[in-house]
Amino acid sequence: MKALRLTFESFRFAWQALKSNLLRTILSLLGVTVGIFAIIAVFTVVDSLETNIRQSMNFVGDKVIYVNKWPWVFESNFAWWKYFNRPVPTVREFRELQRRLGPNNNGIAIFANTSGNLFKAGSNSMEGCNLQGVSLEFNKVSEVPIAEGRYFTPQEVESARNVAIVGAEIAESLFPNSSALGKEFKTRGQKFVIIGVMQKEGKKLLDTPSNDTNCLIPFGMFTKMFALNANGQGGVSPSIGIKGTDDDPGLLDLEYELKGVMRNIRGLKPQEEDNFALNRPEMLANAITKLFSVIGIAGAVIGSFAMLVGGFGIANIMFVSVKERTNIIGIQKSLGAKNYFILFQFLFEAVFLCLLGGAAGILLVWLITLVPQEGLPLFLTPGNISLGLTVSVVIGVLAGIIPAVLASNLDPVIAIRAQ
Repeated sequence: MKALRLTFESFRFAWQALKSNLLRTILSLLGVTVGIFAIIAVFTVVDSLETNIRQSMNFVGDKVIYVNKWPWVFESNFAWWKYFNRPVPTVREFRELQRRLGPNNNGIAIFANTSGNLFKAGSNSMEGCNLQGVSLEFNKVSEVPIAEGRYFTPQEVESARNVAIVGAEIAESLFPNSSALGKEFKTRGQKFVIIGVMQKEGKKLLDTPSNDTNCLIPFGMFTKMFALNANGQGGVSPSIGIKGTDDDPGLLDLEYELKGVMRNIRGLKPQEEDNFALNRPEMLANAITKLFSVIGIAGAVIGSFAMLVGGFGIANIMFVSVKERTNIIGIQKSLGAKNYFILFQFLFEAVFLCLLGGAAGILLVWLITLVPQEGLPLFLTPGNISLGLTVSVVIGVLAGIIPAVLASNLDPVIAIRAQ
């Protein structure tokens, strides 16, 4: 109880001192406000940018391993000549994987796509659409959010029927005044009936594949349209995706099993290198994490300089405050105030001042996040709020500790005579 009473008294003295010098308090707050604003604004932009980039990469799925010809490598010295002559995944290999893989997966799908397609329906048309041929279990490997209609049936996929699931933007462009379900459109000389419309995703930060301009058709129909064969004729190269289970969070068991089965299917000898790539979304995530860790460090360094200026401003104000209140300190000590009470009084004043400035800086960042941003929506996370307040407290302690110690060590006789 005594400690709580002393804490309350210290805060009360600090608040009275700040109110009595309102203009000086406001000027001191500005330094901390600008510093905290700079740090939290940088981290907010970095976090928002990273989150939006990760969301833009959601098309690769989660807990999925892809069998491809090319590896996902993010290096300047990419040895492309090593992979150029590799064979592409084939339907035969897809069937073999379905037959041989054990229970370490939740679905296997083969798919291929081509971009820049023209879709027509009556007098309406849309250019630059993505046409993707998929097998039945594609919705288990990659999310297919159906807003209207349904997904493919086994009969439709096996018999390669002319049915399609289109993105929201395609549906709106081809059939602006009515529902697209059951309607026909034409592309590459083939007519398709729309059986489903996917949910609208909206604009992405990166120019990554979007379901809004994507059209799914049965893989068999896709192979007929593009004469797809084992050599990836026409520049179309299929991929095989295998969805992992929750029991294998790291996908290690699935990756080891998949590697062994693929080597056996392609008849590779023990001393021969793999002629296929097993790609995982974590490769993209790791590359993004490395990039933004560097950006975050750079932002923290830039913001720390602004915070340093604010800290020096608070320290300067506290030294002036001690000088002005030397006589009051002498009176308090003569009435029995202990050294730690005087120390806490000035220390709490510095911390309180920094907290007010930090809260104002965080408020400014929050107000900026309310401004509509189509390209890069900003959001203030609880972690960044806690970081801003913590930094404010630390700066307050560092800026106020020396003036507080000097004040607590004043001789009461000398202090009370000060003018």
